[in-house]
Amino acid sequence: MSTHRVPAPVFADGEKPKGPASYFASIEKTYGQPIQHWLDIAADSLDTRAHGEVVTLLKQEHGLGHGHANAVVAYAKAKLAG
Repeated sequence: MSTHRVPAPVFADGEKPKGPASYFASIEKTYGQPIQHWLDIAADSLDTRAHGEVVTLLKQEHGLGHGHANAVVAYAKAKLAG
């Protein structure tokens, strides 16, 4: 099992996600990939790119909408910051 730099959040039954994570269910449904897939791309990309550049990468290379891309990057960036 591989370790993820930014693990996907796990929510208890009935718990409502807040902030960027509130978009995650919609992102999974819309793009057909688990949120961990997008968090891994964002976390790796943030090593060498700024927030806006990673948002652009997710939009242009992977087809995410702006709000969805921004939510993934904001979440990953916050978790990487500690």
